[in-house]
Amino acid sequence: MRSTRNIFLIGPMGAGKTTVGRLLAKTLDMEFHDSDREIEQRAGVSIPTIFEYEGESGFRRRESEALADLTRLEGIVMATGGGSILREENRICLHQRGFVVLLQCSVDKQLERTGKDSNRPLLHTDNPRETLRELFRTREPYYRSLADYVVDTGQCSSRLAIRLILRAYQRTNGYPKNHENPDGRTGRA
Repeated sequence: MRSTRNIFLIGPMGAGKTTVGRLLAKTLDMEFHDSDREIEQRAGVSIPTIFEYEGESGFRRRESEALADLTRLEGIVMATGGGSILREENRICLHQRGFVVLLQCSVDKQLERTGKDSNRPLLHTDNPRETLRELFRTREPYYRSLADYVVDTGQCSSRLAIRLILRAYQRTNGYPKNHENPDGRTGRA
């Protein structure tokens, strides 16, 4: 049976998952977890250091282990890393153990939010804009298939995003993904 007691935020880097997640957890009086911070705590080093020594595959392995554990918790809000949806095992954990919200925004907004952040190893390229476009192009089908609800954080404030998520969560809580709710709307926005 699918649990909807947790809220999991997915989406590209810079979409606001951590910011919105913290505020959402506070609003709901729930625990907040950031899967990237959990990975760093377990490893005792930063994500760029993990990438440097273990490559992306080593990071993704660590990410899967952290997500498997975190998604077993009850009554949490969790911000995930942008690539957390790449592995099928992660998508299954997220889908089966929570209400999944896709936060998205334009590449320009992502660059504005991540431009000075040195903790983004995938953006250490000659053309970060193109990297972000390519990442979204390859990841977007996974994001869409997994999401119970979608919010464009480039078009609204964090507070409005939280209100929209809460409304969708309350409407769809207990209804399967894409199931018609009593008000005639689906679980997507």
